Parts: sequence; C-alpha cells; structure tokens
Amino acid sequence: MGMVTIPRAEYDRLVADSEMLADLAACDAARAEAGEGMPLAVFSRIVSGKNPVKVIREWRGLTQAELARRADLHRVQLHDIETGKSRGSVDTLKAIAVALDVGMDDVV
Repeated sequence: MGMVTIPRAEYDRLVADSEMLADLAACDAARAEAGEGMPLAVFSRIVSGKNPVKVIREWRGLTQAELARRADLHRVQLHDIETGKSRGSVDTLKAIAVALDVGMDDVV
C-alpha cells in the first residue's frame, strides 16, 4: 500500500464531503424507513429524464404486472405509459400514484 500526500485544505474538504455524504445516506435511509420522501438517487433519475412511473415502480420493488394489478390496469397500458407511448388519463395516473403510495405530482 502506497502513501499519497495532499494539501491539508484538500484533505479537510474530502473529510467534510464524506461526512456530508454519510449524513445524506443516513437521512435517505431514515426517510425510507419512515415511508416518507424519495431517495436522492430516485429523484435524480427522474430529473435526468427517466420516466417517473418506471423509476418509482423500480424503487418500490414492483414489477409492471404487480403495479398494474394494484392500480387495476392492464400491464400493456402501464408499459405504454412507462415507455412514453401513452401519457395516461388523469384517472389512470391517479390510480398509479395511489398504488405507488406517492403524490400525483410525482408520477406526472
């Protein structure tokens, strides 16, 4: 194992960054355990342009078939929403949001 020498200011910054990342991870874990909020990684995928229904479904650990069953939809209908072939009606998106236990604004 080798040794690396860096300026003290850089070392202090790295320590502060690692502590902040540990705090964010602990916060995400606590929120998930409490059933509130969305982890930063999930939110980041949505912000980067991924389909929110698909991202949240995967975060919740559900298959398309299971989410479709919970939302009383046909799996193909859900597939079309996740792939962008269909936008889904307000009622459909509401059913998906309820089945995913998120707000309507999270799936739109």
